Parts: sequence; C-alpha cells; structure tokens
Amino acid sequence: MSQQATVFLSYTQAELDAAYDQTVWAPNMEQVSLRFVRASVRTRSRLGGPRRLAYGPTDIEHIDFFPARGASGPAPLVIYVHGGAWHARSVRNYEFLAEPFVNAGAHFAALEFISVDDTGGDLFPMAAQVRAAIAWLARNAQELRVDPGRIHLSGHSSGAHLAAVALTTDWTGEYGLAADLLTSAVLVSGLYDMQPVRLSARGDYVHFTDQMEQVMSSQRHLHRIVTPAIVVHGTEESPEFQRQSREFAQALAAAGKPVEYVVAEGYNHFDVLETMGNPYGLVGALALRQFGLQAQ
Repeated sequence: MSQQATVFLSYTQAELDAAYDQTVWAPNMEQVSLRFVRASVRTRSRLGGPRRLAYGPTDIEHIDFFPARGASGPAPLVIYVHGGAWHARSVRNYEFLAEPFVNAGAHFAALEFISVDDTGGDLFPMAAQVRAAIAWLARNAQELRVDPGRIHLSGHSSGAHLAAVALTTDWTGEYGLAADLLTSAVLVSGLYDMQPVRLSARGDYVHFTDQMEQVMSSQRHLHRIVTPAIVVHGTEESPEFQRQSREFAQALAAAGKPVEYVVAEGYNHFDVLETMGNPYGLVGALALRQFGLQAQ
C-alpha cells in the first residue's frame, strides 16, 4: 500500500482539510449556533436595539452600537469582529456578547463587513473594512462618548484573524491616528498564518495569492503589533486551530510583546465563544479583566 503524500507538516490533504473544517470537531455546532441566535434576541429585548452607524458608503459597512449603561462620561469601547469562516454576513447572531460589557459600563460595537463570497475570494476588502470601522469609531469617539484611551478589540475564528490583522496596522501612517489606538485585545480561536489555510479546502473559496498569504498572516508582522493581547483556544478544537493560537502566542512572547495564552479545557470552537457572553464565563471573565472592567 502506497503512503499518502503530506501537504503540510505531517498532514495529508484529507487530514489538513479536516483540520480546518469545524463540523468535524464540533458535533454540537448547530445547537450552539441556535443558542447564539436566541440569546441575541433576548439581549436586544433587554438592552434595546443597537444604534446602526454607517462607517462607509455601502449597506454592509455599518456598526451595531450598544451604548454603555450607567456611564456618566466617556466610557470604554469594546469592538467585536465576528467569525464565520469569512462567509458570515450578519453580526446580529453574535450580539448576545454585548450584554456583559454594556452592563459593566462599556460601549459595545459589533462590526459588519463584506463576505468573502462577495469579494471574489479576496480577503483584502474584508480587512480594509474592519480597519475602516475601527478608524471611524476612533475618529467619532467624542460624539459617541467613547474614551479614546480605552478602545479594546475582540474577535473569534475568522473574526480573530481579521482582528489580528488589524493589530498590525500602521494607524498613524495610514489613518493619521495614534499608534497605540487599540488598548488591548482578546483573540479567540483565530488564524494567524495563512500558509496551511491556503493549502486546505478553504483555498477553494479564498483565492489566495502570495501577497495575500503574506499580508494576511499577522504572525509574520509581529514588529507592527503594539497592543497587549490574550490568545485563547479550546482543547476540543481541531489540532490546527490549537496550533495556530499556541504558536502565535509563543511568537508574540518571543518577540517581547505583551501576551497571555489561555487554553480553555473542555471547550470546542463554538462553545468557547459562548462563554464570552457570560461575565463569569471563561472568556467573558478574561475579557472583562483585560479591558479593565468589572462584572455587574
């Protein structure tokens, strides 16, 4: 019997494809995703619907903004970049994440941006819109009653990938903003090196080029990252999602960057995010601490 060829590390093509396919590793994906939807409905009923803020000219370029509760002056801002394998178009199903931060006295901004399905497989427009939304929020901080010294970034899965790419931004040179615009970050179950992603089945719908692989790999641009970050993954995630987070955190630490690496025992790719919507959940408690907030 002939041995199958490996395409990355010790993975065969089938193994690498499986390592980037969440359905293989999260049998409860549909149930947890439905809980996200229902929890987001309940959150909107308690907090009220978010303000819809346009940061660009197209319909998709908007921010769902939940104002802080009980804030007497400028309040911290928590920005969330949603995941969905770069496919998902709507952030509404992730708005349950707003409640712990709003109740703790922070504004919560959930970014909406174009899908890779609408860019012809190009990640650059997605990253550009995430950056543009962050810059818009920073420029409009006074009007939104945001403390410009306390702007925090978070993201999950492909959203954590886009958030990490945003961390490599030259905010001064490209946007005329402070270099340390982002105070801290929490990155959950993200992707930080695009080489194996490009080699996997995800390369069928993300049309990688050498330039895209290089620019969109935040692990290759550590010198540009100045924001303290917490990097999290679950033990029940695929081996590649675990390795991506572990090696990114290790690379940040080796480069002398402020980073905390957290392994969530017993959680898969989806239920680890669910804990961010609970101020006493694993990621929720970590994020509140990282963002200088207290559970209410």
